[in-house]
Formats: sequence, C-alpha cells, structure tokens
Amino acid sequence: MNAVVVREGETKPTVIEKPRPEPGEGEVLVRTLRVGIDGTDHEVINGGHGRFPDGSNHLVLGHEAVGVVEDPNGTRFEEGDVVVPTVRRPPNGTNDYFERGEADMAPDGEYVERGIVGAHGFMSEYFTSPEESLVDLPRERAQLGFLVEPISISEKAFEHAFAARSAFEWDPESALVLGNGSLGLLTLAMLEASDRFERTYCLGRRSRPDPTIDLIEELGGTYIDSRETPVSAIPGEYESMDFVYEATGYAKHAFDTVEALAPNGVGALLGVPGDWEFEVDGGRIHRELVLHNKALVGSVNSNVRHFQAAVDRLEALPEWFYDDLVTGIYGLDDLDAAFADDDSTIKTAVEFSRI
Repeated sequence: MNAVVVREGETKPTVIEKPRPEPGEGEVLVRTLRVGIDGTDHEVINGGHGRFPDGSNHLVLGHEAVGVVEDPNGTRFEEGDVVVPTVRRPPNGTNDYFERGEADMAPDGEYVERGIVGAHGFMSEYFTSPEESLVDLPRERAQLGFLVEPISISEKAFEHAFAARSAFEWDPESALVLGNGSLGLLTLAMLEASDRFERTYCLGRRSRPDPTIDLIEELGGTYIDSRETPVSAIPGEYESMDFVYEATGYAKHAFDTVEALAPNGVGALLGVPGDWEFEVDGGRIHRELVLHNKALVGSVNSNVRHFQAAVDRLEALPEWFYDDLVTGIYGLDDLDAAFADDDSTIKTAVEFSRI
C-alpha cells in the first residue's frame, strides 16, 4: 500500500510502499478516506517535534484521520462503518491512564502518538486500530471527518478551562483566540456557535486582504493584528478577556495571557514552544493570578469522550464555514500543494479513497 512518510534526515514528505497491515485481536482494519494536515505535521517533518518509531528510519505521518471499516475482525463494528481514530496508544502494554480512558492525561513516557511520537500515523491507504480507540461518525459527514481530531482538542481545552471556574458562579462574556491558523479558526467557530460569549476576538499576524481575516469577521469575531496590538495591550485597546485560548506556541503569550485576562478569567494554553529564555516580571504575574483569581490551564491531546463531543460539534457548525476553512483536498501526486504553508492555505487534507 502507499504511505506518506518523512524519512530520517529528510524534511520533506514522500510516498513509499509498505505492507498492508493485518489487524490483531481486538483491532479493526480501516480503509483511509482522508487525513488532515496541521502545524504539528510541519513540526514533525522539520524535526522540531516528535520521534520515529523504535527501529524505524521513517515515520508514517498523519494524526487527523477518517476512514471506513474494511475488516471488523470480530469487533462491534460492521464493514462500511465510518470511523475516526484517536491518537495516543500505550507504549508497552497498558497503563493506568489508558485503563481509565484518560490517555490524554498520561505524562511523557507513558504513551506514543500515531504520526507524531514513536508510532506510525494514519497517512496510508489502510491502518489498524484497537476497537476502543475508534469513534463512530455519521456516513454523511465522512468527507469532513478529518476535522474531528482538531475539534476534539478544543473540546478538551474548554472542558478543563471551564472546570477551573466551576467552584463559583462564572458568567463569561468575552473570549480571545490567540492564533488564526486552522485550529484557532475552528475554536473561534465553536465559541461563536456556543452562544456563551457575547464578544469574540482572534489574534494573528496577517495583513488584509487575507482569507483568515475574512473568515474571522464572517463568524462574527473581531480580528486583532498582534503587530499593532500585542496581547498584553489588548485590555487597553479592546477589553479584558474572560477566556483566552492560546494556539500559537509563542512562549511569551503564556505570560501575556495573564495580563489580558479579566478578574476571575481563565486561559487555556495549547501551543508547544521550543526553549526560549527571556525576562518577565514574575512578581506582577504572580499578583495578577492571586489577587484577581485568574487561572491558567495547560491542555494537550484528547480522549474518546472529547472525540465523541467533537462529532456532535462537527454536525453543529455551519456548512459555509467548512467551505471557507478547507482550502484544498489533494491526492498523493500533489503532496507539495497539500503540505504548502502560505497565506492562501488554511486547512488541507490528503485523500486516499472515497466511500
């Protein structure tokens, strides 16, 4: 079968032949439909994140997948079911995190991640997955199923951030998304659809005309150019925010978020920065958190429950949004376009087959 991989020592995806996998006990064989591409894939390709599987000189890419059950192999599924796989797997047998359905909370060393850390991904014609790591998707949503994984990431972040405010009556009105990439735009759409926030904002570093700015404004949000208004200056220029969602991986934003939050506000940090030393006023940040009851939560990955919530959310978001968000679906003969990273690209996917 064909698979899209990055080889050791290379920084460009390529197509190779690999044997079609055979499902083991409790596993399902899935025929791949589409696999989405995001910033993590680019980081893996460039060597800034992730790890090759032990004993392998290449990594099959892709963690945002949707497919069709080819061989149920005695599981609860039937041939033709549309499914989305979760990403994390136990490294060497099970552990407590996986046994209680909380793989997303496992620390380093207690998991591998398909297509990212220590395990081949889903960007191939077929893949296998344990039954419990597959989530059902309505057949009519199959073509957009590759968006379930990124939506699930925000479902988890929302859950944890809102839980941090659950000890008192919290009635948020404003929300700020840091980052106008595909994850930031999906998150903004989710915030708008929730009807929980009266005002939403999205921060980026692009100039008009730009498709992401157009999409932000179509959703009802306000675009903030960080080159003109940095995060720490947002309260003075706009307003203090009840909720901040950070999806940039820009290390200073973690500290700027504290400044941008309103009293009792909460920030969810999802970006993964590289090492970077810089000076901050630690005393001021500490006071802001304590005296104004602010909170920061870190969030990474998501579990089956969040994937199931993401399936419902996929159904709820407007069709026109997907038309604007997904800027290209490409075959194996057009990987350069699929992995392009320019201002005209928002969200792309590689297509292997159709229902």
